[in-house]
Amino acid sequence: MLREKYYRSLVELTNGRWSSTILRGVAGSRFSKRIISSYIRLYGIDTQETENNTYHNLHDFFTRKLKQGARPIAEGTELYTSPVDGKIESCGDIVENSIFLVKEKRYNLVDLLGKEENIAKYINGKYIVFYLSPADYHRLHSPIDGEVIKQFTLGRKSYPVNSLGLTYGDQPISKNYRQITELQTANGATCAFIKVGAMFVNSIHLTNTTTEWKKGEEVGFFSFGSTVVMLFEPNSAEFLEQTVPGQKIQVGQAFAHML
Repeated sequence: MLREKYYRSLVELTNGRWSSTILRGVAGSRFSKRIISSYIRLYGIDTQETENNTYHNLHDFFTRKLKQGARPIAEGTELYTSPVDGKIESCGDIVENSIFLVKEKRYNLVDLLGKEENIAKYINGKYIVFYLSPADYHRLHSPIDGEVIKQFTLGRKSYPVNSLGLTYGDQPISKNYRQITELQTANGATCAFIKVGAMFVNSIHLTNTTTEWKKGEEVGFFSFGSTVVMLFEPNSAEFLEQTVPGQKIQVGQAFAHML
């Protein structure tokens, strides 16, 4: 449907630098407020759970907040819960030459994490990819209690996001912005929480820049196009039986348990 393609382009942007800039401007314009009701109907979005129903533009609606308690968080410190609303695109074991399809682009571990020395600890571990559609709630929540031990951004530009950041070289690894947070969990293992945003646009925004994350709390949001990849060290996490590709999942729903 032509209208669906147009709306999707407004919130996911395109593969072109100039077209993305134009679409970003349209989504943030006062004019786009007129199409919010049509956008809601097209994607069947439940507005009863949103924090408010007054939005200045489509981008404002896309980054909407939910009412307190709209996403119950599964109890149990050993349970990993979904950091986003979306669909499980894929999940499984990590081998040395694993290829991940993220936003229709092929990534290996070096692509995702930037340097060879960052990937060794995840070989023979687990991975999961969450895809967020234009209909989904686009705020990010912590999947587990943990300490932020490293945080950095990759993509068209590379720069630290806080005092823990690492700066990589000038050469882009991919045009998609990626923000990587590594969390150390209660079992002493590390998991990587990789946010993949739109092409050419730094569309990932942190709302929690502390070093302590609590399961279920909001930590950031996507302003355009979005996918999340999580990586787990060997023998540190096991997926639940219901965690399978194609499954719809919401913030707070358990998908794995800590070993």
